[in-house]
Amino acid sequence: MTTHVGMTDPDEPIIYLSREDVAAAGVSMAEIIAALETAFREKAAGRVEMPPKPGVHPGGGDAFIHAMPAYIPALGSVGIKWVSGFPENTRLGLPYISGLIVLNDPTTGLPLAVMDCVWITGMRTAAASALSAKHLARPDSRVLGILGCGVQGETHVEALGCVLPLLTELRAYDIDRGRAEAFASRMAERHGLAARMVDAPRAAVEDADVVVTAGPILRVPHATIEAGWLAPGAFASAVDFDSYWSAGALAELDLFTTDDIAQLEHFRALGYFRSIPPIHAELAELVAGTKPGRTSPGQRTMACNLGLALDDMAVAPLVLDRARSAGRGIPLPR
Repeated sequence: MTTHVGMTDPDEPIIYLSREDVAAAGVSMAEIIAALETAFREKAAGRVEMPPKPGVHPGGGDAFIHAMPAYIPALGSVGIKWVSGFPENTRLGLPYISGLIVLNDPTTGLPLAVMDCVWITGMRTAAASALSAKHLARPDSRVLGILGCGVQGETHVEALGCVLPLLTELRAYDIDRGRAEAFASRMAERHGLAARMVDAPRAAVEDADVVVTAGPILRVPHATIEAGWLAPGAFASAVDFDSYWSAGALAELDLFTTDDIAQLEHFRALGYFRSIPPIHAELAELVAGTKPGRTSPGQRTMACNLGLALDDMAVAPLVLDRARSAGRGIPLPR
C-alpha cells in the first residue's frame, strides 16, 4: 500500500479538513484496518520513526493533551496529532476527545493539510483492536460486550464485525442508562445484531466472547471488572488503558499485549498500569508473525493498545487523498 500526499508547487495552499470533511471523505473501516496492518508490519521491520508521545495534564487530574508525531516512509506519511481528552467535557455537552492532525510533505517538510482528528481517532483505535482480535480472539466469537457507549463503542462494533463475522449478540453497558439503550438500538439497526442494554458491568462481561472497555482513561483505575468475570477463551480490548480492570481480573489473563511497549513503559513511569501482567507481545510482532497470538481456545487474552501516532499517520493520507479527489476542504494560504 502506497499513498501519495506530497506536493510539487510550493505555493499550493494548505488544505483544512473539518470533521465533516474528514468523515465524508469515505474511507472505509476495512481500508483503515488494512492500512494499519501495513503500518504495523513496517513497525515490526524497524522502518517507522515514532517517539513516545509527550503530554501535558491541565488541571492536574485525568485530562490530557498529547503530541503524537510519526513517520512511515513506506506510506509517504509524516506528521503529528495534537489531541486532548477531558473526562469532564461530557457534563458540559462537549466531546471527550478533540484535536487536530497536521500532515507534512516527507520530501520538503512543508505542511500539506490540517484536519480534525476526532473521526480518525475513533476509527483507527477500533481498527487496531480489530487487528489485535484477528490474532487474539476466537474466530467463532459470537457475543460482544461493550462497556462505554460513546464514539469508541460504536466504532468497535463496526471494526470487530469486519474481522469476526460470526458476532451476532451485543450487550451494552454505560453509566448513563439512556445512552446505553440508544446505543443498543442503533447498533441493532445498523449492524443487524441482537443488541440489548444491560444494567450492570458484570452482565456485559460474563460469558461474552469479546469485551471492549471504552470509558475515560484514568491514572487510578476504578477497577470495576473483578476476577472471575472474564470467561475462559474470551478476548478483551482495553481501550481505556486498565481503567476498568481490577488487579485480580488482570492476573487471570493468559496473554497480555500492547501496541508499543516503550510507550506503555513511558505511561507506567507516570503512574499508569500498576497491576498489569507480563507483556506477551507487541501488536506489530503479532502482525509480522514473529510472536504467536492465541494458541488454544481457552486462553483469556487482552489487547491494551495505547493508540499510536503510527495509526493516525496510516489513515490521514488516505483521508487527504480521498478529500482532494472529491474537492473537499478549505484552502489556506501559506
